[in-house]
Amino acid sequence: MSADEKSRPPYRGRFAPSPTGPLHFGSLVAAVGSYLDARSRNGEWLVRIEDIDPPREVAGAADAILRVLDAFGLEWDGQVTYQSRRSEHYSAALDRLRQYGYLYGCACTRKEIADSTLERGTAGVYPGTCRNGILPGRTPRSLRVRVEAGEIRLNDRLQGNSRQSLRDEVGDFIVRRADNLAAYQLAVVVDDAEQEMTHIVRGVDLLESTPRQIYLQQLLELPTPAYLHLPVAVNSAGDKLSKQTCARRIGRDHKTSVLLDVLRFLRQELPDSAADARVDELLNWAINHWDLSSIPARRALTAPPGYSESKTRT
Repeated sequence: MSADEKSRPPYRGRFAPSPTGPLHFGSLVAAVGSYLDARSRNGEWLVRIEDIDPPREVAGAADAILRVLDAFGLEWDGQVTYQSRRSEHYSAALDRLRQYGYLYGCACTRKEIADSTLERGTAGVYPGTCRNGILPGRTPRSLRVRVEAGEIRLNDRLQGNSRQSLRDEVGDFIVRRADNLAAYQLAVVVDDAEQEMTHIVRGVDLLESTPRQIYLQQLLELPTPAYLHLPVAVNSAGDKLSKQTCARRIGRDHKTSVLLDVLRFLRQELPDSAADARVDELLNWAINHWDLSSIPARRALTAPPGYSESKTRT
């Protein structure tokens, strides 16, 4: 082992689903991809339930997700972490940002922001309405972090190099919502740092939010993990698989055929007589033959037929 290899921190990865519904094919791809990347490098793989958005959660979804992961042999290290139990950690991070002078209260509603950004021809970019103070008679609803000029650069392990000017393409963004809950961007940064994540493997639908997370890491003086964004699974119409597009729920039956579909989706080599293999045998094979270079550096790949139907796969 070289000196560089000895100095590298051990690999720690994670799968962090939101319990807004059962696992579908696309979310299983992210779980398997992150698992194989970690285990192929003798790394740890943790599970975090991102239950920070109660209005969108589905009762029983978190437990159902864990049961499916267990059924597919995706064994995690340590205890499962739940964001809903970590509010004090997010408050501490907000206090640090406030002390550094990066936070300010925002009274804008979504409609007001949409109206003002459309007038500026920059839909989706916060125009800085409350940056220098809230108008008389208004009450702060959320907290935003000030974004400075400059580019955030990302060298994704699959998608390659990208850059984003947060000021021009996003604007000052929310870190505490109007309902007083920590925003996703803040929560994921705090959790990844406290769990000492070295590698993040997830869907490319989260690629656009990564510069915001890197920016918060810089402000809070936290390490930036290595990122890998996998292609998302889409149906035949090109829509991302989700509850809204009637993605079929992944159950605990037919595990071998489902896992084979996931490995084919990721363009991984399969063993001889793969259809006759047990799930644990397939996982061990896939760990030993994990090949990142075989995955297309694309934003989306079409899922196999049958995974966008509304009925359950049993």
